[in-house]
Amino acid sequence: MPRRVAVDDLIDAQEVADILQLAHRNTVSQYQRRYDDMPKPAVDLGEGRVKLWLRPEMERWAEDLQATGRTRPARRAAR
Repeated sequence: MPRRVAVDDLIDAQEVADILQLAHRNTVSQYQRRYDDMPKPAVDLGEGRVKLWLRPEMERWAEDLQATGRTRPARRAAR
């Protein structure tokens, strides 16, 4: 049986980057390679095409990253 999702819960790479506090949405693809436990996109139309994740899954995963200290430290502000 296909997975059912709420359309309002679907987010693109920019929103994933915002949740993970990344400067660029392109970094999301690096996270996909770096972290095996990162949630997989709920919608993946193939190479170079749209990928959509579920917001609740990404928010839980971001909290887990933060809690376990697996995120990069924030860059120091320019002096």
